[in-house]
Amino acid sequence: MDWTIIGWIISAIFVAGGLTGTVLPALPGVPLVFAGLFAAAWTESFTYIGTWTLVILAALTVAAVLIDTIAGALGAKKAGASPRAFWGATVGAIVGIFFGIPGMLLGPFIGAVVAEISAGRRWHQAGKAGVGTWIGMIVGTAANLAIAFLMLGIFLFQRVF
Repeated sequence: MDWTIIGWIISAIFVAGGLTGTVLPALPGVPLVFAGLFAAAWTESFTYIGTWTLVILAALTVAAVLIDTIAGALGAKKAGASPRAFWGATVGAIVGIFFGIPGMLLGPFIGAVVAEISAGRRWHQAGKAGVGTWIGMIVGTAANLAIAFLMLGIFLFQRVF
């Protein structure tokens, strides 16, 4: 049995799951991409991908996690939302997955609004908080997607050249 093929299959599954996770809130996207790239480097006994490349990829992973967390929180804070709105948006995003693209786009907004209303906020305040939280989550998702593709580019560049 050729373990190299199995290693590449496992790597591809992690990377594909990670890319999916950059858009779906239930999966840790960029950390899964890193795990897949690390597994690929390990599969090749770190012949093409060395320590410094892995350090850079790990740093990008940490940056992506921080950006994702901070973007959502800043969006909520900028709109005057409570911490409850951020958690409502997260729950809304997870529930929204089951309703396809419209659910993924509207879920965070609806979750933040419902959370703010449940905290006693007025509709106008809740709507403003929902928009701010939603924008923060969208910015975080876009940053995660960009970082994930940057990581893939770095990996492929090191692997090919």
